Amino acid sequence: MIRPRILLADDHSDFLEAEIALLRPHFELVGTASDGVSLVSEVQRLNPDVVVADITMPVMNGIDAVHRLKELGSTAKFVFLTINTGEEFVKACQKEGARGYVWKSRMKSHLIPAIYAALEDLPYISPLTSP
Repeated sequence: MIRPRILLADDHSDFLEAEIALLRPHFELVGTASDGVSLVSEVQRLNPDVVVADITMPVMNGIDAVHRLKELGSTAKFVFLTINTGEEFVKACQKEGARGYVWKSRMKSHLIPAIYAALEDLPYISPLTSP
């Protein structure tokens, strides 16, 4: 069985390590990026199936990086993992074609389902609170 190839982008190394620990048993982690410019170059170089990106990153934010990647013809699916809870952020990410939006506080229960939904080209927005 071929495991989906995932690239992670976050400028907080401790959080990136937590993402890696959560996702490694389920996916092939092909690379990481710590800013938007390196995210663009790494996606072009590694061609992942799914990119999990933070919004707030140095040099170029995640939304602008996804916009650039779409312009360049990237076929990756995009899931945002962020602390930004405002509806305007969700809408901006969806406008750029992101399929998933997960709040960092909900990562353990919602990131893996969001990635699988993105792979099926389905939208996934995690709730801020448990039902």
